[in-house]
Amino acid sequence: MTTTTSSDGTPEPQPDGDGGTLGEPAGQGGDSGGNQTSPTADSSQQGDADPGSARREGFWARAWAAIAEALGLTSGGSWRRRAVVLLAVASISLVAAFRDALIDYFMTKPNVTRENDANTEYDASKLPFTVSVQPDGGDPRQPWVMVLDRELTAAEARKLTSSNDSSVTFSYLKSLGGRPLEDPSVLEDASKKQYIQHMWNGRTELSDTFKMTVLSTRAAAVVIDNWKVTDVVCRESTAQAVIALPGQGEAAYQGIQLHIPARADEPVLTDDTDGQGEPYFDTHYIEVGGGQPSGGLRVEAIARPGQTCEWGVKVHYVDAYQKAQWLQLKDRTGKPLRLRTESVPLHPRQRWIFGSIPWTPCHLKPEVPECALS
Repeated sequence: MTTTTSSDGTPEPQPDGDGGTLGEPAGQGGDSGGNQTSPTADSSQQGDADPGSARREGFWARAWAAIAEALGLTSGGSWRRRAVVLLAVASISLVAAFRDALIDYFMTKPNVTRENDANTEYDASKLPFTVSVQPDGGDPRQPWVMVLDRELTAAEARKLTSSNDSSVTFSYLKSLGGRPLEDPSVLEDASKKQYIQHMWNGRTELSDTFKMTVLSTRAAAVVIDNWKVTDVVCRESTAQAVIALPGQGEAAYQGIQLHIPARADEPVLTDDTDGQGEPYFDTHYIEVGGGQPSGGLRVEAIARPGQTCEWGVKVHYVDAYQKAQWLQLKDRTGKPLRLRTESVPLHPRQRWIFGSIPWTPCHLKPEVPECALS
């Protein structure tokens, strides 16, 4: 049989030779039960579907199922709820992954600030400085005077006068307990107002010289910009013997000089430079701490002839923490520091001179001209 086509393009059945009709091809017109189906709707839906979208939907469905299973959530929730939970999980994961970096970022600056504040507070709580004092050993090659609290024995006097070497004599007298005094700096370059002639009632003044060392462990600087003598107590010298190597007394040493009791504007500068004889702290200061752990001065202290004095020192300091105050210097035991300044006695029992002349006992030969100058 042949087929004809209708106007809408649908094949129409034609009778076969036996008077029947030809059926539609298998798989198009019906199912196994003889019922006809229409392929038109299903075919159009399949053609419009996006294979990529289907794959993505399957991925997120599987991901959601895995997350929901891990979190104990039902997989039947809405996509909005699923997205919120997924975002929360992702955020938690990121925070966990970058936790240390976030802690460092947000905590480093506060921690550094707190640490700096703590260090500053600790540094400010330290003592601004400590002071140590040591007698100046003196130079045995320079003019000097040695005083002892007792007379020399005959044997000691023989040994003393057996050598003209000033260094040997100096060491021997120190071994007997002698205390050295020195000619003070002569301030020849000072102005007339500041010039100091070291004479007292016709007698030459001598300095009891010591070295003061200032130490600080502070990280920030401390500046000492003034000082003053306090609590002076003087008494008559107890020295009994005086041994002298006289000199011209024209030297100038680097440091400071003052009298006990102190005169106005003391201590003064003794350096052989501009400003000699001027108040030291008008143009100078002592700085310690801040990487400069120590500073110091050579101090020439001059007591009146015939006196031995004890005294203290107050210093004025300013630190990096805007603190400025007067501070009484203390010794290692925490007690106020007491300095001892000695001079020659007015009437010693023994007095020896040597150097420019042979050994001469001035207490036995006061008529010798050099004895009158010593």
